[in-house]
Amino acid sequence: MSEVSATDAARAFADLLDAVEHRGETFTIVRRGKAVATLQPMKAGQGADVKALLKRHGPDRSWMGDLAAVRAVVELEERS
Repeated sequence: MSEVSATDAARAFADLLDAVEHRGETFTIVRRGKAVATLQPMKAGQGADVKALLKRHGPDRSWMGDLAAVRAVVELEERS
């Protein structure tokens, strides 16, 4: 996996896409020394895999109760 600065990625975006699409390369985009994104090939079949998984496993009837229990104990933070 190669690291590319955000500036260089912006300047050579079409070239990066070509490398990802045709050569299967993966890039980490770095801004101010911090990795902020990954540019990588799409994995084939994800949608079909998810649909098959959902068909194999029926609805979880207790999920809403579990979610309500979690919400009852989670403390929300104010964001500025």
